[in-house]
Amino acid sequence: MSHQLLVADVLARVEAVREDMVDVRRELHAHPELGWHEVRTTELLEKRLVEAGLSPRVLPTGTGLICDIGSGDTCVALRADIDALPVPDGVEAPWRSTLDGVAHACGHDVHTAALLGAALVLAGMARDGQLDRRVRVIFQPAEEVMPGGALGVIAAGGLDGVRRIYGVHCDPRLQVGQVGLRVGALTAAADRILARLTGPGGHTSRPHLTADLVYALATLVSELPAALSRRVDPRAGMSLVWGRITAGSAANAIPSRGEAEGTLRCLDANAWRLAEELIPSLAAQIVRPYGVSVDTEVTHGVPPVVNDPTAIGILQNAVQQTLGSSAVAQTDQSLGGEDFAWYLEDIPGAMARLGVRPPTQETAADLHTPGFDPSEEAITVGTTLLTTTALLD
Repeated sequence: MSHQLLVADVLARVEAVREDMVDVRRELHAHPELGWHEVRTTELLEKRLVEAGLSPRVLPTGTGLICDIGSGDTCVALRADIDALPVPDGVEAPWRSTLDGVAHACGHDVHTAALLGAALVLAGMARDGQLDRRVRVIFQPAEEVMPGGALGVIAAGGLDGVRRIYGVHCDPRLQVGQVGLRVGALTAAADRILARLTGPGGHTSRPHLTADLVYALATLVSELPAALSRRVDPRAGMSLVWGRITAGSAANAIPSRGEAEGTLRCLDANAWRLAEELIPSLAAQIVRPYGVSVDTEVTHGVPPVVNDPTAIGILQNAVQQTLGSSAVAQTDQSLGGEDFAWYLEDIPGAMARLGVRPPTQETAADLHTPGFDPSEEAITVGTTLLTTTALLD
């Protein structure tokens, strides 16, 4: 089959599953499941893949699955994340979340429907003798749970024999039909930082006779990010931002305990690893003059997603061949975390930004917010991109 006929065949096959995949996305959106609890989602995916004549394998964790299509000694992998977020669904639609406080507010339902569509298209090509390679589809659980379900996929042999891996992620900054590409760091490393301060406590009228824990906590919150900025190469893009500060219960009592919790994000993997030892040391130095103790926990999340140049070149070729050169968009680095990075620690690959902003809107609600409402046209774009990428690699 000539290249022109192959592209035309892919586009026709994608169009044939388009409405079905929109229905799948709506079913997933109406019944979201948090990380490690994606039982209903996994059962739906397994059923659809088996109906297509495939042999999916549910992961040992009980949710998520892996499925190979075609044959060959090595293969290319395509990955989608399947979990939802503990965020209320603020979008009024017939397929609104039926579970209070849980929604697909990051677009994983779109990712999953797009990959299922690609799997069905590739399965059809394999039945018709038009697939000359092996493609592995990975429906991964628990992307939103640190350090991420990707580690479970890898432990289960999900990358065995895989030479490159690809994924997509919704981007409300890009209009539907656009695909954002970037060589190098795309996302940041993301860790959870928890600092627990302890002291003797006392009366606010006599701070000199005790240890002013609240003052020490406030000093830590303001000075630790600044101290990090002077101990780490500024090109690493390290950012420590606090999200929770807790101490005390009365206006005239100095508490004996307090906590600060936040996230550390970094675009450089070496600086990210350095921070695990540096943060506790700096925190202890900052609070020492105030006579309190600090116990600092650094919970590793994920490394940065670093896109391979060859993989980005293949994605760009896939976009140009099927969507046109104007669909290729440059995308900025993000300090968001994404556990797709764990795959790229082992093998080369790349993640693309999938435009989901409706063309009638100049702006759209951001990821992880109740109002996030991606255009369903992005499902077809994602299916086309993933399918063509697997065929061109």
